[in-house]
Amino acid sequence: MVLRINHNTAVMNAHRNVTQNAQRLMKSLEQMSSGMKINRASDSPSGLIISEQMRAQISGLQQAADNSEVGIGMVQTAEAALGEVSALLVNIRQLATHAANEGATDEVMLRADQMEIDNALDTIDRITAQTQFGVKRILDGSQGANGVTTGEGLEFVKAGPMTKNSPVQGYPVRVFRLGSQASVEGQEPLTEEMIGNGEELTVAEGGRVVSIRARPGDTVASMLGRLRNEMTAAGMNLELTAFEDNILRVSHRDYGSAPTFFVASTSPGVLSSQGGVLEEAVRGQDIQGTLGGHMANGRGQELTGGEGTPVEALQVRYTGTLLSDPSSDDPDDAAGRVAVYQNSLVFQVGGNADQQVSVSLNNTNTRKLGGGVKNASGFRNLREVSVMSTEKANDTIRLVTKAIDDVTFNRAELGAFQKNALESNLTQLRIVEENLASAESTIRDTDMAEAAAEYTRNSILVQSSSAMMAQANQVTRTVLTLLD
Repeated sequence: MVLRINHNTAVMNAHRNVTQNAQRLMKSLEQMSSGMKINRASDSPSGLIISEQMRAQISGLQQAADNSEVGIGMVQTAEAALGEVSALLVNIRQLATHAANEGATDEVMLRADQMEIDNALDTIDRITAQTQFGVKRILDGSQGANGVTTGEGLEFVKAGPMTKNSPVQGYPVRVFRLGSQASVEGQEPLTEEMIGNGEELTVAEGGRVVSIRARPGDTVASMLGRLRNEMTAAGMNLELTAFEDNILRVSHRDYGSAPTFFVASTSPGVLSSQGGVLEEAVRGQDIQGTLGGHMANGRGQELTGGEGTPVEALQVRYTGTLLSDPSSDDPDDAAGRVAVYQNSLVFQVGGNADQQVSVSLNNTNTRKLGGGVKNASGFRNLREVSVMSTEKANDTIRLVTKAIDDVTFNRAELGAFQKNALESNLTQLRIVEENLASAESTIRDTDMAEAAAEYTRNSILVQSSSAMMAQANQVTRTVLTLLD
């Protein structure tokens, strides 16, 4: 055994082990006391990077879930207000139907109906102006895509969340083909002789059939009057016109290639070309044109911007007569222009940038509802309706029906948005958050059972290495025995 006193290598070795064991013991204590096995970057640089990224993602998901819940509250607020608007519209329709019952109503009753309708319209406007979520008014059109048009016969209908803001001068609207109605025009006049021979006229539309046979004493006017009344009672969306020479014309009120009907007459040429045979009307045509230089989808008199274009979901109605030259690219060769102002509601529903959904809330003001309905009374919107005559009452029913359809569609759109874009997304966010938290915990959190076992091991090692260091210090004392 070599004995040296200047350097005690055994003590140095024992001291190094004591130090290392003490450091490991302190690390175990730190992990157990903090609950995390990564307390500083030196513990696991790569693990820290992954963990911090996951923490940021989890935080974003938590906020996105809160955003979705707030969005659900806003949508429910708007939908509840629209439900009340719909109920008022149904009441207005009932009053208009009552007023249309000309045989049992007098002027006093009509004035009472009109007064109640006006009051309901005022209530709709009040709901529109006062429905708020926080400080935002949500039914006055300020939280949607709005537009204005220039050009005779051009009307803005609606725009969607994906519609882009237009240039200052607006999107040019070019029309290459006008929308038209399905119609049948007779070639032979309806005569008193035909009526005397028992002429029968038949009209069929949408599964409803009206057939009128001439009766003794009938005239052309009385027979056509009965036919009109029966068509109205059956709810047919058709118009019957008799020209001065008693040539008959039946046309559909709606425009486009989809609406159609059938006619038949006993005498060839009065309505159908062959006597007693149902023949389909000549179908109308859908409008054709472009919006902002992009080919639009035409239906009836309405042009709708195509998917993926800046004018996506933009819809305008054209009732004018000006046609553009399809072979010309001149922007001034347009039926008019539509300027779009985009202010749809945007919800951040994800933890990352641009994970957003949007919805447009339409204006429910009575000056906006019920527009675009062809009627003999000249009503342009719901605010102008009157029930002071049978014709006006029937036209009011048409406008209110359109308004009910528009409000109901908007409610359905909000319901689908809430169910699919918000509630479904909220469920998915919670699941992703749970899985990410589990993964982040695996990387960063302390396994207490493993840490306890490691702590016990390190504690024993510290004690044993300290004892061995004491023993190593005793080795050099043997030198003294050589000096005695």
